[in-house]
Amino acid sequence: MSDKTPLDTNQLIQQLALSQSQQQAEDEIDLAELWRAIWAGKWLIIAMTSLFAVASVAYALSLPNIYKSEALLAPASQEEGGMGALTSQFGGLASLAGVSLGGGGGIDKTTLALEIMKSREFIGKVIDDNELLVPLMAVKNWSMINNELIYDPELYDTEKRKWVRDVKFPKEEKPSSQEAFKEFSEIFSVSRDETSSMISFKVEHYSPVIAKQWVDLLTDAINQEMKERDLSEAKDSIAYLEEQLNKTRVSGLQDVLYQLVEEQTKTIMFANVREQYAFKTIDSAIVPEIKAGPKRALICVLGVLVGGMLAVMVVLIRYFSQKSNDNE
Repeated sequence: MSDKTPLDTNQLIQQLALSQSQQQAEDEIDLAELWRAIWAGKWLIIAMTSLFAVASVAYALSLPNIYKSEALLAPASQEEGGMGALTSQFGGLASLAGVSLGGGGGIDKTTLALEIMKSREFIGKVIDDNELLVPLMAVKNWSMINNELIYDPELYDTEKRKWVRDVKFPKEEKPSSQEAFKEFSEIFSVSRDETSSMISFKVEHYSPVIAKQWVDLLTDAINQEMKERDLSEAKDSIAYLEEQLNKTRVSGLQDVLYQLVEEQTKTIMFANVREQYAFKTIDSAIVPEIKAGPKRALICVLGVLVGGMLAVMVVLIRYFSQKSNDNE
C-alpha cells in the first residue's frame, strides 16, 4: 500500500495538469474562429458602419461654420520711460506721500490688463455697453449671401425684439450676466508669448464680420479701461500731493513733491494724447475668409470608426452567445 500511494498521487497530478491545459486551450480565443465570426456577420457590419457614416456626414453638414478673427498686439506700457528712475530715487518719499510710481515689484500693467480683460466685470460691461447679448446668445447661424445673422426663434423673437426662451428657475427668459460671461469666455481667448511678450486676441463667431468687429471692440475697450484707471489714479495722486505741499515748509520735501506732481501730470498728458494706451496693434484683425471649424472630415472619420467597432462588437457578442447556448 505504501508503494502504490506515490504512484497514484503522481497520476492524479498529471491528470489535473492535463485537464487544466485542456481547459486553457478551450478558453483561448481562436483567431481563425474570430475571423469566421466576423465574416459571417459582414453584412451587419457593413450596414451598421454605413448607417453611422451617413449619420456622421449628416451631422457634420448640419453644423454651422465657425470663423475666427485674431489680432496681434504689443504692450504699449513698455515704451514709457522716466518713471523707473524716479521710483528708485524717490521711492521711499513717494510711498510716504501715498503715490505709487510702479516698478516696485508689483504686478506689471500688461499682466493687469490681461486679467482685467478676462474678468466678469469687464466682459459684462463690454456686452452691456455695446448691446452684444442678442448676437452672443441667440444666433444659430450666419447667411453668407446676405451677410445677416440667423437667430434661433426658440430663443429670441426678432419681430418683437423679445427673449422667448423656455428655461427653469432661477434662469429667466433674458440671459443673465453670468450666462453671457460664460458664453463669451468660450468664444474669446487671449494669450501672451512669454518670449516676445506679444499678445494675441482671438474671437470665434458664426459671422466672420462680427468676429473681426469684436476683436477691435475688445482692443479699444481695454485701452480705454486702462487709460481711465491711470487718469483717475493720477488725478487723485495730484490732489493729495498738492494738499501735502500746502502743509509742508521744508524746501527739500517740496522739491520732491513737485517732481512727483510733474510725473503724475505727464501720466495724464500721456493718457490723453495716446489712443492705444495699454496695447499697440501690430497686426490688425481681419474678416476671415476661411472657416476655423467645425472639422467635418474628422467628424465623418470618427463616425465611421465608431460605427465599425460597434458593429464588430455586436457580431462577436451574438456569435459567442449562440455558441455558448449550443454547448449547453
